[in-house]
Amino acid sequence: MFDNPFSMVVAIVFIVMIANVLKARYKAQHGIIEDAVGNQKRTTLADNSETQRLREDVRVLKERVQVLERVITDQRQTSDLSLEIEKLRDR
Repeated sequence: MFDNPFSMVVAIVFIVMIANVLKARYKAQHGIIEDAVGNQKRTTLADNSETQRLREDVRVLKERVQVLERVITDQRQTSDLSLEIEKLRDR
């Protein structure tokens, strides 16, 4: 199976990838986060409350975007309608 160097390299890369996935899953299940330097810490209640606050902010922003999209499309339809009416008057 590993009679040539290429297959050995592929096997090593595959094993390393599986190990990284398992390590990430373990960290996620146990609430371990890592900063850019590599220092690990457990998530705390403050992190969870900040996460909840950020989720609420995202929800509010999504609602605002929906309202803005509705206003933009409604105004465009109104202007399109008024243009159509003007075209009919010109005939």
